[in-house]
Amino acid sequence: MFATKVTAKIAQDRSGVTTDIPVILTDEGVLASVTDYVLSLQLNGISLSTISKHIQSIILLIEFMDANSDIFDNPEEMFSVFVRRLYSGTVGEDGLDPSGLYWIPATIGTVSRHISNLTHFTDWISEKGLAKPLNTLHAATRHEERILHAAWFRKNRSNFLGHIEDKSFNSTVKRARSIKGRTPLSKTDDDALAFPTSTFEDFYLNGLGGATDPRVALRDKLILLLMHGAGFRRSEALLLWVTDVFEARSDPDFAIVRIYNEVEGAAPESWKTRNGIRTRKAYLQEMYARAPRQETQSTQHLGWKSKVADDKDGYLEAHFFPQDFAKVFMSLWREYLVYRASVECHHPYAFISFDSRYLGNPYTYNAFNQNYSAGLRRIGLEPNKAEGLDPHGHRHNYGRRLTDAKVDPLIRKKCLHHKSINSQLVYTLPSSTEVSHALSAASEQLASGSNNDKASISFDWKTLAEHGFEDIDPEGNFTGKNPRLGKSHNE
Repeated sequence: MFATKVTAKIAQDRSGVTTDIPVILTDEGVLASVTDYVLSLQLNGISLSTISKHIQSIILLIEFMDANSDIFDNPEEMFSVFVRRLYSGTVGEDGLDPSGLYWIPATIGTVSRHISNLTHFTDWISEKGLAKPLNTLHAATRHEERILHAAWFRKNRSNFLGHIEDKSFNSTVKRARSIKGRTPLSKTDDDALAFPTSTFEDFYLNGLGGATDPRVALRDKLILLLMHGAGFRRSEALLLWVTDVFEARSDPDFAIVRIYNEVEGAAPESWKTRNGIRTRKAYLQEMYARAPRQETQSTQHLGWKSKVADDKDGYLEAHFFPQDFAKVFMSLWREYLVYRASVECHHPYAFISFDSRYLGNPYTYNAFNQNYSAGLRRIGLEPNKAEGLDPHGHRHNYGRRLTDAKVDPLIRKKCLHHKSINSQLVYTLPSSTEVSHALSAASEQLASGSNNDKASISFDWKTLAEHGFEDIDPEGNFTGKNPRLGKSHNE
């Protein structure tokens, strides 16, 4: 038996439109129930990465059921042991695994995710009326029937992964979970792993800038400026179109850069269809016969995480800091456009591949990661997310710089394109380095005896604010001894 994730084109009607989605393929064919489930997730706007995680959970359950098809008659016991094996793995102390699964122990968070995904899936099957009772889980049962059996049992017999709806009980009565999953360690708002500022110049000039092909060096330096100088995520930077960089009216050497959402963002130059549709999705379809990259299943896929836009036209505007980065970007952009224009491209993306095998294709996420790692190695460093030597570390560096410069929290929220002001908390907490320096200074002060005299008590606003105000600032963002969003505004 095998169960694997593949990408399929699904035709749901007689139009020429197909939907590319991941499905589960087994030796008995594609699982129809899972396919319908994935279509429902996609319709509700669930991201590709999340859908893939749901499929992974279902595949694990199928593999476990198949490997133990002649063991369990009781589905409740089967589900219980399934979760136990997620925690423990399936390899014995002798290094052998008669089941052939060879699972390694998963983290508590990963197991909780699998439980949640399977709960959602079996709930959906039950609500659609697809589940049906079966008397056995043994080998003669087909994969599809095993899945439907699991959902039927989930609905009618016992609540193995979550709450159930039982018509024999009042709707307010809920049965407790029989398998909750273990409680993971609580995680703090720890230090944002920022790219080291002291390394940036060398990385810019000699790392990414050290590529032998000047076209590659220019392209990657532009992307680096968008991440480090404007705080964009790498997927957002790669979505830039050639039409979306402008000269500022006040200074033509100052770049105005906008990254548009490709599904809902407005098409360039007031373009619209005959029916008046102005979206970039329609523009890509009509002008280039392409789908938005956030909706593709290939290596061209790019995610879109931001929940807020800077304008009704659906774009994120670059807020360079320091603003000299905007002038550097414009200088390089003008050079890069000469190279970009010399390559035939049937798409609007600014950043393209200069590899002869893929010349002119949109630059991919994986290709950039490889070039980024190569740039680090040119200056004697290895990629290390724990040290901030990672593309996302530049966004953290940007957030840290805004915080260190005491930029107002509302301005920081705008610069980082956050929906909630609390999203920036990770950039405002003291870093591990800052904690170490503070403790060293305090130790020296304690040793010198200079901290013996207590300061006189003052009842000004600053002192009062240190005690916090739960009625107007319940989360302690601006008041208290350690405001979550930095020091009080009087400082």
